[in-house]
Amino acid sequence: QVQLVESGGGSVQAGGSLRLSCTASGITVRNYYMAGFRQAPGKEREGVARRGGDGQVNYADSVKGRFTISKDNAENTRHLQMNSLKPEDTAMYYCAADGSFGGWNQWLYTFWGQGTQVTVSS
Repeated sequence: QVQLVESGGGSVQAGGSLRLSCTASGITVRNYYMAGFRQAPGKEREGVARRGGDGQVNYADSVKGRFTISKDNAENTRHLQMNSLKPEDTAMYYCAADGSFGGWNQWLYTFWGQGTQVTVSS
């Protein structure tokens, strides 16, 4: 049984930082496409960062230069470091994983975490 357990959300002021972690069981993170999505109230879920097994990374324009996605293979964990946070980054953040797909289409990701809330105040 595959589980993605997320942690690290919280409330910060604008300009602050948070690191979201997604620890997997049942899959090996280094072999999977790992992604971060977010959904703000009243908005559609959007992809913010993704990382393939080959190390290739992609970011949404809105977070480029501020967010960093990485994998800790020893801990079987994906991290999402978020710096220079803005109020518009406020959302529920989700971890997603798939063995063969690494694009931005959320419907093609097989496994999902439970989500963690990030709130950025001005």
